Amino acid sequence: MRRDSIFYKLFQQQPSLLFQLLKNPPDNAENYRSDSVAVKEPKFEIDGVFLPPEGKPGGVYFSEVQFQKDEFLYERVLAESSLYFYRNRERFSDWQIVIIYPSRNIEQSDIYPYRTLLNSEQFHRIYLDELGYIRQLPIWVALMVLTTLEKTQAPEEARYLLTKTQQENPTPSSQVIIEMITTIIAYKFENLTRREAEAMLGIKFEETRLYRDIKEEAMEKGIEQGIEQGIEQGIEQGIEQGIEQGTLNLIIRQLNKRLGEISPEIQSTISQLPLPVMENLSEALLDFNSIADLQTWLAEVKG
Repeated sequence: MRRDSIFYKLFQQQPSLLFQLLKNPPDNAENYRSDSVAVKEPKFEIDGVFLPPEGKPGGVYFSEVQFQKDEFLYERVLAESSLYFYRNRERFSDWQIVIIYPSRNIEQSDIYPYRTLLNSEQFHRIYLDELGYIRQLPIWVALMVLTTLEKTQAPEEARYLLTKTQQENPTPSSQVIIEMITTIIAYKFENLTRREAEAMLGIKFEETRLYRDIKEEAMEKGIEQGIEQGIEQGIEQGIEQGIEQGTLNLIIRQLNKRLGEISPEIQSTISQLPLPVMENLSEALLDFNSIADLQTWLAEVKG
């Protein structure tokens, strides 16, 4: 399960989520922004850096989401954050570290060299399985806990969170929460077909804002391109070409998101498919787990 990307999205959508895990968050926690930075020479990758408002004094928070045991985690995290703080000392008045674990048994075994720091107010170790019952947690914290649940338990709790979000007063973040829940379940059950995933959560992928936004944008761009290309040939033909281009744009974008960057050769093959076949592909691709699945599908269609 690709938890790094899920937690990155969670923190990007709700930077103050990190501070909901701490006993003493900064007074201006709502104004912090989340970033991911690289510290070179040697190159270190810091999962999350939470920065105070530009031009205002405040501390910097370093976060690490750790779902696999790493016996040198603390060495690396302390080296990364110390170097970053050293190079940006004039910007920050303090620094703190937050490590998020699914449970205590994932934590580094040998912590003796860092015993004083680990028990100080500058170091926070969060164990998601100790935060409490998922249904009693704030919704954004509940999403973090959802990533840790077993497959036997996750669907029921995901449906509960979906229902709770849909029943409460709609807010700008409500749809984002729904998208995050479906993303977490999709990552957790990678082998499910589209219809199986829909049945599990009681929703349809086409009903999500993510799907509608992608489709609307792709269709608009495609129609615009088609109309421009078809002015000399007639508006009607241009619109038809635009619909085909919009469908192609949507498919390529979905494939890139699901499987990674699609090669120009495969894109060319898809662009030559008749519109009805493209429409079939737009549904079939939701069950693909690799480029090989796409290539097999295209070979069967052409064969």
